Amino acid sequence: MFEGRYACTLDDKNRVSIPAKFREVLSANYDMTLKLTNLDGCIAAYPSREWQAIKEKISNFGAMRKEARAFLRYYYSSVTECQIDRLGRILIPQTLKTDADIKKNVMIVGIDKKIEIWALERWEDLVKRATADPDQVADIVSELGL
Repeated sequence: MFEGRYACTLDDKNRVSIPAKFREVLSANYDMTLKLTNLDGCIAAYPSREWQAIKEKISNFGAMRKEARAFLRYYYSSVTECQIDRLGRILIPQTLKTDADIKKNVMIVGIDKKIEIWALERWEDLVKRATADPDQVADIVSELGL
């Protein structure tokens, strides 16, 4: 399980270091390959086995609305396989970087079975919106049973 957040910087070759804690999870439970795609304003990075489970779930979904098919075209067409190099880095393809509005500074976030890579500015905006209404936060906490 991936959890936590880490501020990182892309190098001049568009590489970013995957946090050591995440690499430990990968080496203990998966291989050192990630499938990257754009999702929800960021780059979603899935271990290969988790990506396989997503593909199976989608293929078993059955008939889909036109909008869902359009989204899946975008989602699948963005997929890139990345090997984590011996220094713990992955290369962020330019197309994914552009779609996620990533320039230099990123926040790498663990979200259960996936890793998200956010442009730092987008991450900060997301946090502001997610925590802006204390009553809404309290309702969500209660709904989740936390």
